[in-house]
Amino acid sequence: MPDFIEVAPRVWVAHYEWMHVNIVLVGGSDGLLMVDTHGSAAQARVVADDVRRLGAGPLTGLVNTHEHWDHHFGNATMVEEFGEMPVHATDWARDHVEESATRTFEHYAQIGDDPRREEVLATTLHLPTHTFSSAVQLDLGDRAVELIHPGRGHTAGDLVVRIPDADVLLGGDLVEESDPPSIGDDSFPLEWPTTLDLVLGLMTDRTVVVPGHGQVVDKAFVQDQRVDLGVIAETIRDLASRGVPQSEALAQGEWPWDPRLLESAVRRGYEHLPRSQRRLPLV
Repeated sequence: MPDFIEVAPRVWVAHYEWMHVNIVLVGGSDGLLMVDTHGSAAQARVVADDVRRLGAGPLTGLVNTHEHWDHHFGNATMVEEFGEMPVHATDWARDHVEESATRTFEHYAQIGDDPRREEVLATTLHLPTHTFSSAVQLDLGDRAVELIHPGRGHTAGDLVVRIPDADVLLGGDLVEESDPPSIGDDSFPLEWPTTLDLVLGLMTDRTVVVPGHGQVVDKAFVQDQRVDLGVIAETIRDLASRGVPQSEALAQGEWPWDPRLLESAVRRGYEHLPRSQRRLPLV
C-alpha cells in the first residue's frame, strides 16, 4: 500500500504502481490540496484511504494537471468521500475532459481482457469547476500555491503547480520519469521544448520536481528531457525542410528515443509545421 512521503515541508507524494501515477498533497492551514486523482473510481478510493491514514488535515481542493483520464477519473470519488470542493484546471482541459474521456471509455469497452476494464468503465466524470487561462494563485491559508499554464506540450491544456515557499514544482505530464514523456495524438512536439524552457525558469538548482509519472527528480533531469524533446523537434524540422516525406521520417531521422515511441510525434510535427518549413520531395 503506497504511503504519502513528505518530499518538502507539507508536500507529500504517493506513487501508485498502476501507470506509475503520482498523487500529491499540499498542506496549508486551511486544509489539503490534492494534485491529480488517479485513473478510476476504485483506485481513487484507495487514494482517499491513504489520505485519511496520513492524517494531515481535511481535503479542501483538487487540481487536474490536464484532461487525460489517468489524472482526473478520481475526481467524483474525492468529492463523494470528502465533500464538495473546488476542482482546478486550465480552461482548455475543462473544455476537453468529456471528449478525452469518451475516447478512453470507447477504448476500454472494446478490449475484453484488461484487468482494469470494469473499474474504468464504472467511473463517473466530475468536471473541473474553477478554471484559468494563464496563471492563478490559490490561497491555502498560510501558504500560496501557483497554477501556471506554461504553453502547449503533452496537451494544449497542461498546467504546472509551483509551491514557492517549499521550492517544489509539480510538472504533470510535461515531465515523466517512469518512461519517456508520451507524445500522443493531442500533443505539440514542436512547442514542447520551449514550454519546458518556461517551466525551467520557475526552478532553482534545488527545486524538487514531481513528474506526473515516476520518481521524484530535479532540475537537471528536466533539462535533459528538454534536450531530448528539442532534438526531436529539430529533427522533424530538418527532415521536412530537406523534403523527406512524413512516411520516411522515422526511418531517416536520428532520434534520442526508440522511433516506435515517436510515430505520433512525427505525424503531429509535420501537421504543425508552417508551409514555409516544408519542402516538397523532388520527383
